[in-house]
Amino acid sequence: MATALVTGGAGFIGANVARALLADGHRVVVLDDLSGGSPHNVPDGAVFRRGDVCDAPAVAALFAEFRFDYVFHLAAYAAEGLSHFIKRYNYTNNVIGSVTLINAAVNAGTVRCFVFTSSIAVYGSNQVPMSEDLVPAPEDPYGIAKLTVEQELRVTHEMFGLPYVIFRPHNVYGEYQNIGDRYRNVIGIFMNQALRGEPFTVFGDGEQVRAFTHIGDVAPVLARSVTNPAAYNETFNIGGDTVYSLNELARATADAMGVPLRVTHLPARNEVRQAYADHDKVRKCFGLTGETPLAEGLAAMAAWVRRHGPREPSVFDAIEVRRNLPPSWLAVLRD
Repeated sequence: MATALVTGGAGFIGANVARALLADGHRVVVLDDLSGGSPHNVPDGAVFRRGDVCDAPAVAALFAEFRFDYVFHLAAYAAEGLSHFIKRYNYTNNVIGSVTLINAAVNAGTVRCFVFTSSIAVYGSNQVPMSEDLVPAPEDPYGIAKLTVEQELRVTHEMFGLPYVIFRPHNVYGEYQNIGDRYRNVIGIFMNQALRGEPFTVFGDGEQVRAFTHIGDVAPVLARSVTNPAAYNETFNIGGDTVYSLNELARATADAMGVPLRVTHLPARNEVRQAYADHDKVRKCFGLTGETPLAEGLAAMAAWVRRHGPREPSVFDAIEVRRNLPPSWLAVLRD
């Protein structure tokens, strides 16, 4: 039985990957500081350790105790828009934490593969559909951080022989998502607003274009990537193909939640207008066919959020740069 470490395993994607690994017969250890996840998300059968990926001694001790075969690194603070205003926090969590894990994996000498969830944020704008052969040009600190870790994995493989698989998911939604995070995950934000009887908030005109990805199309692929030698030392986009404007998404989410559509348009923020990817490479490598239709995925998530109820939206109180912060976020901080 192989032993897998899942960082961020009390969070949304990590919890689903941990479930998929357990279903495949792996022993699973979850490491999470609970800054964005919940211990209730950790699946039965997994060993849970509360801790920070930036804590090098604690991480090294964990590797010594369990002698991991595989590392699934999903811990990150993935608020792309907010990353401009929390640069130091972003790079500490998303780069230093990742390097701490990479060092531990190399030093342990037992890790057969390191799986990393990056982001299509590495591509920047004006490169749609985004394909893996494009030259990355990230436009925000979050994308820069993810690209930095991708490059670190490549040089670590060249120097120390640590195999890796990099996935670039985008706009993932579904069950176990933290709908109380006001800075990221637009579908979760919409659903929480629906439960709270509030209008949906959209930055700008709502004609930004995205493709949305149900978690059921992502977690099993990540989990089984370590058993696919053809995936080793490769980078894959993974996610949905069908694109929607945020206005179209708002309508579909209102329908799924059974509420009338009410939208408040806020001042536009600095963001990529069109972001969607090409997935030919991941399909060929993993034999994937089709995707979960948006209406079906939204219905499944809506049923889950209704069972769990609304959340009080979180406030990130460690803003480092307030200049040009979206007015709605600034108003929250002043309350």
